[in-house]
Amino acid sequence: MLLYALKRFGVAILVAISVSIVTFSLLHVSGDPAAAMAGESASEEDIEYVRKHYGFDRPLAVQYVDWASKAIKGDFGQSIYLKRPVAGILAERAPVTMTLGALSLTFALVLAIPLGVLAAMFPNTIIDRFALTIAVIGQALPNFFFALIMIILFGVWLRWLPISGHASWLNFIMPSIALGYYATPAIMRLTRAGMMDVLSSDYIRTARAKGLKPRVVLFKHALRNAIIPVVSFSAVQLGFMLGGSIIIESIFSLNGLGSLAWQSIQRSDFEVMQAIVLTIACFYILLTFLADLLNAYLDPRIRVA
Repeated sequence: MLLYALKRFGVAILVAISVSIVTFSLLHVSGDPAAAMAGESASEEDIEYVRKHYGFDRPLAVQYVDWASKAIKGDFGQSIYLKRPVAGILAERAPVTMTLGALSLTFALVLAIPLGVLAAMFPNTIIDRFALTIAVIGQALPNFFFALIMIILFGVWLRWLPISGHASWLNFIMPSIALGYYATPAIMRLTRAGMMDVLSSDYIRTARAKGLKPRVVLFKHALRNAIIPVVSFSAVQLGFMLGGSIIIESIFSLNGLGSLAWQSIQRSDFEVMQAIVLTIACFYILLTFLADLLNAYLDPRIRVA
């Protein structure tokens, strides 16, 4: 297990380095960063001053090494627009997005896994049809439209839940459902397909022949193997939720990384944009690494694959 973990960790480090290079390159691919930061009405002297002040006149390799060495220490520079350290801005906004992503994934798993298990246990029945209907609705309904429906129903008409801000845990209920419901269909179908495949395998028939209790066969033997693809997909899906929460955050006025990214794009605040992309990418890599370790724990065959 330790050797497998070290191998996966080495791969994660290589991917993180590659992501940092791509993130740094985005600043220069879009054009001259000095001209963009100086503004449309800036003179050549102003542009040249910005270029020297921020070190854009140095070779790209030197700029990257300087930026990456500071980023490792948590120093992402200073926001051009807000005139504040970027690390402090991220520290204020990241908890909102992380909370939203964690609650959304929890909602998706709590809803999808039991539905998938029940659908696999009772195929081609009303339970199976109900689960597939929930999946189809979740896949066809855009999350922003679902969010607006919940705002009108639970926020405006019934007045059960707040519709904006993040002052309490109640503010995260509707955003989490709207963001998490979109991931429910894929998780439910993975669980259903995995359970149906496992339940028809030889070792499950052997376990039943030994007289093991149905719940032991279902949860200890069947679900443990069927859940492996769900673990990997959930890690990927959480990364998508963190990176793609901008619409939900905008609808519910949550001041997280998603809304900060949109504001930074509008303001051409390159330092903040780079930090957000790198932070979410590294978190995504960490999630994938942890999912690999969990899968290796659930299925020891993965360690020697």
